[in-house]
Amino acid sequence: MAGAVLPVVRIQRQDFDVAAEIARLTQGRADIGAVVSFSGLCRDEQGALSALELEHYPGMAEAEIARIAAEAVERWPLQGLTAIHRHGKIAPGENIVLVVAASAHRHAAFEAANFLMDYLKSRAPFWKKEHRADGSEGGWVEAKEADATAAQRWKASE
Repeated sequence: MAGAVLPVVRIQRQDFDVAAEIARLTQGRADIGAVVSFSGLCRDEQGALSALELEHYPGMAEAEIARIAAEAVERWPLQGLTAIHRHGKIAPGENIVLVVAASAHRHAAFEAANFLMDYLKSRAPFWKKEHRADGSEGGWVEAKEADATAAQRWKASE
């Protein structure tokens, strides 16, 4: 069934409900044996951060994430895949990103979720600016070398 799944990709300002998104993907489905989800939250950076502001180019970000999600459903036998990424100002403790991968077996679901998250952390077209708890505006957050290194394991297919 690989390739027959249409991934759900949403970029939105509003929060999302992790349980509701999993239920939306799995409701009425007896062919799903594994669901792997990853939800990323905004950290407070030891109390120094009041918010993280995420910016993106509307249309471009959705298209890029949809492209990599389509690659995931080609690579693994998935029954469903959802990727939600928020934009705007996000306070510590709030959701930023959700990936839900559903498959008949756990291996495909884990691999697809890892693949998509590695892409989102290293190459998705989002820009992050810190807002400090002391009222000052922090700088733009640089991409982490560790995230780029993690994404290298998938390079063979690109």
